[in-house]
Amino acid sequence: MKVRVRFAPSPTGPLHIGGLRTALFNYLFAKKHQGAFVLRVEDTDQSRLVEGAEQYIQDALSWLGIPPDESPAHKGGHGPYRQSERRAIYEEHAMRLVQEGKAYYAFDSTEQLDALRKEAEAKGEKFIYNHNNRDGLHNSLQLSSEETSRLLEEKHPFVIRFKSPADRQLQLDDLIRGRIVIDSNLLDDKILFKSDGFPTYHLANVVDDHLMEISHVIRGEEWLPSLALHYLLYEAFEWEAPQFAHLPLLLKPQGKGKLSKRDGEKGGFPVFPLSWGESTGFKESGYLSNATLNFLALLGWNEGVEQEIYSLDELKQRFDIDRVNKSGARFDVEKLKWFNHHYIQQASNASLAATLQNTQAALSAADLESLEHFVGLVKERESFIADIYTHNTYFFESPSSYDPKALKKQIKEDTPALLAGLAAKLQALEDFKSAGLSDCLASYCEEKNIGLGRVMAPVRLSLVGALKGPSIYEIMAFIGKESSIQRIDNLIQHTS
Repeated sequence: MKVRVRFAPSPTGPLHIGGLRTALFNYLFAKKHQGAFVLRVEDTDQSRLVEGAEQYIQDALSWLGIPPDESPAHKGGHGPYRQSERRAIYEEHAMRLVQEGKAYYAFDSTEQLDALRKEAEAKGEKFIYNHNNRDGLHNSLQLSSEETSRLLEEKHPFVIRFKSPADRQLQLDDLIRGRIVIDSNLLDDKILFKSDGFPTYHLANVVDDHLMEISHVIRGEEWLPSLALHYLLYEAFEWEAPQFAHLPLLLKPQGKGKLSKRDGEKGGFPVFPLSWGESTGFKESGYLSNATLNFLALLGWNEGVEQEIYSLDELKQRFDIDRVNKSGARFDVEKLKWFNHHYIQQASNASLAATLQNTQAALSAADLESLEHFVGLVKERESFIADIYTHNTYFFESPSSYDPKALKKQIKEDTPALLAGLAAKLQALEDFKSAGLSDCLASYCEEKNIGLGRVMAPVRLSLVGALKGPSIYEIMAFIGKESSIQRIDNLIQHTS
């Protein structure tokens, strides 16, 4: 059987980073086995649809570099790929189950069911609509066929419920969790279809997976409670079930509880791949797509070796569902930053310079070749693209203040005079490049019979405003003679 997997999100808002991890694992599994990765949009709950959410999902997959082989935008032979366009298919299959006695019409009102729940709660019990009580409720199992037909003709509100079996020990298999045993007496008769013409998730999911020839269903752990029903639906339709794998949850940075949007707001990190409304995404926060992909791949999967850096091609070759963990994966923000730092170092200066030019208004008119040189000087220390500029603005503008601790430590009584003498020597220097500047400062200190440190630190302070940054010779060569001397003069005036 050809491997075919699907990622089936609901367009009810932005895609959570946990959903993107699910998409990634599906994609890697498909590519490992030369299979197909399908994007199916599960938009049957029309009341919760959010405009722009479907496009957001496709944009997020594109940004991560895992485009689907089939989707609403890339049609294959198994469409339509939006569930709202498949309503007639679901109705046909729901009717089939009713006709075969495997499902039934239920006309119970919300008020009636609420009353039964309250009655059960008063007895310390839980109301479950199943074989224990369905024959005594308002449904086609106890109504005559004539009464059932009348209610349907009169457009009486109804749902179609699955007729779950009694007294069975269901043997379910999961590629990650192994054998799971479920007592069918604990299952309720789930709603499959509603009178508004839309199916519930359960019916649509199973019908679509079968008709789209999905071989493996790889989804989040939160769908484990649905596994028994889905197995029973495959059995009811007399279809072969796909293989199931339920991925571990993404946990809070502290390691307890499911990662949520609120955790990101409290911790100051994104939980969406792209920005949505007031929520800043991974991309806009400065995380590179390949760093994010590498980080997500290791959230719940481990090859069993010490390697942590993986290219997408390596992941396609080496991903194995058998190496996915059962336990939740902690969302380690510092590890994510570590990955981002690594990939920034690996990125070309040209690509980083182009990004800065497009995202930093102050650099929009900057010479691209100069920007590339600047990036090469400072990127080693940075973990985010934006920080390449914001942490090193002194390359483009004179410091407006000086680190007070550095001033107190580095500025001596004779420092202004030494800096003035150096400025004069720099003014006469023709070779204002790194090597020439190094020779100039060395010869000046030799003339004055002082150590190089007597002027190096004050010069750095004048150029940067603090004792940080790359070689002062590289900084001076970049900003030029006029700006270098002006900054030295500014510090002289500030300390005189």
